[in-house]
Amino acid sequence: MKGERTRQSILDRAVDLASVEGLEGLTIGRLADELGMSKSGLFAHFGSKEDLQLATIESARLRFIDSVLRPALKAERGYPRLMAICRAWLTYVKRGVFPGGCFFAAASFEFDGRPGPVRDAIAAIMDGWMESIEKAIQLAQEEGHLDPDIEPAQLAFEINALFFGANFSYQLRDDRKAVDRAMHAIETRLESLRIVTPSRQIRRARR
Repeated sequence: MKGERTRQSILDRAVDLASVEGLEGLTIGRLADELGMSKSGLFAHFGSKEDLQLATIESARLRFIDSVLRPALKAERGYPRLMAICRAWLTYVKRGVFPGGCFFAAASFEFDGRPGPVRDAIAAIMDGWMESIEKAIQLAQEEGHLDPDIEPAQLAFEINALFFGANFSYQLRDDRKAVDRAMHAIETRLESLRIVTPSRQIRRARR
């Protein structure tokens, strides 16, 4: 138990460090200096730089799920859940769940052209994330909330592009309105596809 707690504490710091400095800069020596530990102590938990990087990616995935996806999935299925996922992602950038912004946006750009196990791990997580957005869109269609003719993969691509664009502007350009701009764009796009029931139309007309 103590060994596992120590390992998790190391990974928590590794995730924060990698989100700011990049996964390539995450080495046994760099992390040992950051934690005030010996290299041999870290080698007992991670046998190589690649092992450390892969474990850090997995730890970041779990933090993301706990902070973003799991809370959003509590929303009512259909349009409310899709909107909850979008708001949760954009809010998590503002909340600083990762000190360097979206961990996976940064890691995707860092390793997109570098084949190997680290890139494969990042790609698998991003594939799973895109599938989660697509599933939320499909459920909204099944519930009769969204235009059934829209392709879920296309709409998920558009939404994620706005996510990554917001992260870029918020982090690199220090645009404090970036998250709100992205949310406005997403809301506008989804509202254009939303199916309004007669009862909802009547309520809107009375406003």
